[in-house]
Amino acid sequence: MKGINKFMRDINVIYEKISINTPNNVINSIKTLKNKLIELYKRGLVKINHSVMELVVAKQLLLKGYNVDIECNLERNLTCDIYGVKGDGRIIVEVETGFVPPEHALDPTTYIKARIASKIARYSNYAEKFALAFPLFYLPQIPEIYIIPPRYRSGSKINEIKRLCDYYYKRPPVSLDEIKNARLHAIFIVNSDLAIAREIDPEIYFEIYKGIQKRLYSRNSGLKSSSII
Repeated sequence: MKGINKFMRDINVIYEKISINTPNNVINSIKTLKNKLIELYKRGLVKINHSVMELVVAKQLLLKGYNVDIECNLERNLTCDIYGVKGDGRIIVEVETGFVPPEHALDPTTYIKARIASKIARYSNYAEKFALAFPLFYLPQIPEIYIIPPRYRSGSKINEIKRLCDYYYKRPPVSLDEIKNARLHAIFIVNSDLAIAREIDPEIYFEIYKGIQKRLYSRNSGLKSSSII
């Protein structure tokens, strides 16, 4: 009981924050999503950090005119975090909290890169627009191949991502076609403290990330560069 009580308390706090200066129709939709998360938590299917971010991002999509669902089944054994529909257009948003399992304590950077590469490949083909959402304090590694339009992706780069994904995710494996055709259209930066999310262009994020990496692995840093990007 203690776990569900804390979950309900925290999810209601973020709901109240989200509701400030928000249209009633959006508030009502968020309330429905909040109640769904509570039921899923009772079944051990969601965690609070992830759920908070889902609600914050869902609000932004609702304000843009999307009908939004969360923890939505796409097919057997494949559930997306956020699914939005507006007219004939669909968007899927996958939430990344930055969690790394203890068994990957010695390879967290590569593990996260593989997880993100796999998510983009698996999910982006189910909607016209695919986005990642991650917290303000987290700087995830996004493979450059997904910033490049599919027609410009080289076979060697596609195979490189395929090997990376296969090392961590084999059931089911990510296909070469999924990697070749996948695309990242947007990134949501989430500040759960303030219950806000801001959408940025992936190309802008990637340039910022490369700049940080360049400084980290510069000649004067004392660190040796690796295949980080």
